[in-house]
Amino acid sequence: MLPKRIIPCLDVKDGKVVKGVRFKNLKIEGDPAKLAAIYEEQGADELVFLDITASYEKRGTMLDVAKRTADMVSIPFTVGGGIRNLTDIENLLNCGVDKVSINTAAVRDPTLIERAVETFGNERIVVAIDAKRVYVETSVSDKVVVDTSQGRCWWEAYIEGGRKPTRLDAISWAMRVKELGAGELLPTSMDYDGTQDGYDIPLTKTIREKTDLPVIASGGAGNPEHIFKVLTEGKADAALAASIFHRSQYSVGEVKRYLAERGVSVRLV
Repeated sequence: MLPKRIIPCLDVKDGKVVKGVRFKNLKIEGDPAKLAAIYEEQGADELVFLDITASYEKRGTMLDVAKRTADMVSIPFTVGGGIRNLTDIENLLNCGVDKVSINTAAVRDPTLIERAVETFGNERIVVAIDAKRVYVETSVSDKVVVDTSQGRCWWEAYIEGGRKPTRLDAISWAMRVKELGAGELLPTSMDYDGTQDGYDIPLTKTIREKTDLPVIASGGAGNPEHIFKVLTEGKADAALAASIFHRSQYSVGEVKRYLAERGVSVRLV
C-alpha cells in the first residue's frame, strides 16, 4: 500500500497566498514561494498551487509566480487555475510544474481531458471538482444521492472558482472523468472549505468508491484528527490542507507523526 500523502495548498490571488471560508472573505497568508520552501522542509509530500481567480477573470495562470514557486521545491508540484487548453498545460510543465489541475475548462469541454492525457500522460493530469451539497427528500433520477448525518443529498459541481453552478452531479462527473483518462481527482467541499470543521467524508468516500482513482481530499481540515478520518473513513489517498499550515496551528511533521502513531502509512523525514 502506498503511503498516504499530506499536501499543503497554496491558494493564490494577485501573486499572494490567500485563504477564506467557503471560497469567500479571503485573507493574505504569505508569499507562495516562501511558504512552499517551508512546507517542503517540514516534510510535505507534494504541493498544490491554485490560481483561484484565473478562470473567473478569463486569464491564464500566472506563469511567473508558478515558476518562482516551482524553482523553490523538489517535491511534486501541481498547479491549477486558468488552464484553458493544451498550450496552457505545456507552458506550465515547461515552468517546472509536475502536474496540472483542470476544472472549468474540463467541464466545458470534457475532450480536453482526453487530449491532455494523450499528449502529456495521465500521471500529469489532475481534475479538480468543486462540489456543494444539495439536500433532497427522495432520490433524484439523474443524481447520485447519498445519506449523510445531515440528510440525503447530492453534490453539484461548480466552476469559475466556485462562482458558477453547473447542475452537473459531481459524483457522476467524477466517474466520467475516470473514463476520459485522468490520473487523479481533487474534490473540494465548498460547504466545508475553510471552516476547519473537518472534511466532507461522504463526498470523498463516494468519489473514491465510485471511481477507484487516487483522490486528494480537500476542504475543512482543522486538526490532525480530521486528516486521519478522511484518510481512513473517507478512503482518501491524500489530504490537502491550507489554514492549519499557513497559520502555524500544526506543522506537516506534526500531522504526519500523529498519523503514524495511529497506524497510517506516511513518509516521515
